[in-house]
Amino acid sequence: MKIGYHGHSVISIETNDGKRLIVDPFITGNDLTDLVLDDVEVDYIFITHGHADHIGDMVYLAKKTKAQVVAIPEVCHFATSQGIENVHHMNIGGSFNFPFGRVTMVFAQHSSGYEFNGEMIYMGEPAGFVFEIDGTTIYHAGDTAFYSDLSLLADDFQIDVAFLPIGGNFTMGIKDAVKAAKIINANVNIPIHYNTFPVIEQDPKYFVNSLPKDKGKVLQPGEFIEY
Repeated sequence: MKIGYHGHSVISIETNDGKRLIVDPFITGNDLTDLVLDDVEVDYIFITHGHADHIGDMVYLAKKTKAQVVAIPEVCHFATSQGIENVHHMNIGGSFNFPFGRVTMVFAQHSSGYEFNGEMIYMGEPAGFVFEIDGTTIYHAGDTAFYSDLSLLADDFQIDVAFLPIGGNFTMGIKDAVKAAKIINANVNIPIHYNTFPVIEQDPKYFVNSLPKDKGKVLQPGEFIEY
């Protein structure tokens, strides 16, 4: 299995049987991504919450590739209103066995709204996802703040790879992301949601160096790890 980072919070997963997943496909307007929108082929699109830098190119990709959109019901409702029929509604605390593996939607402490036609649309509660695929467990935290119940993830999952925001201002900064990494207890923690905009500029190496040895890894956009 290949797990890739593509700038901001964009994560891709290619399973051993060739299923292609993308999380938060913010490609257009993302100066840090390595992805070319018209070259992206996916089977599933996962959305953590309704902000523009996470919904991103969801509508375009879903129409182009016929991928299934997986998100909280309010985001799915918006997708349907834009002509996307292939959606799968989930909600926080729920799990579902997809053809490629099991996914659990977990809590994230944040907000969620999308500006559309000059109005701010409520997009449901923000979330994170835990993927259990091909014997590997991957956590995408979304845009969460630090909160103590992140420790409960370690009760239910042995997480191999955790993608944690470090940018500050909108999400956890490095100090809180280090605290989160320690209580989640993933095998490796990869920073996301930083340096896309001036207000979230951070040094990802500082995050990694603040963790125990071999517990952190910086991925450059377009870089993959394999399991």
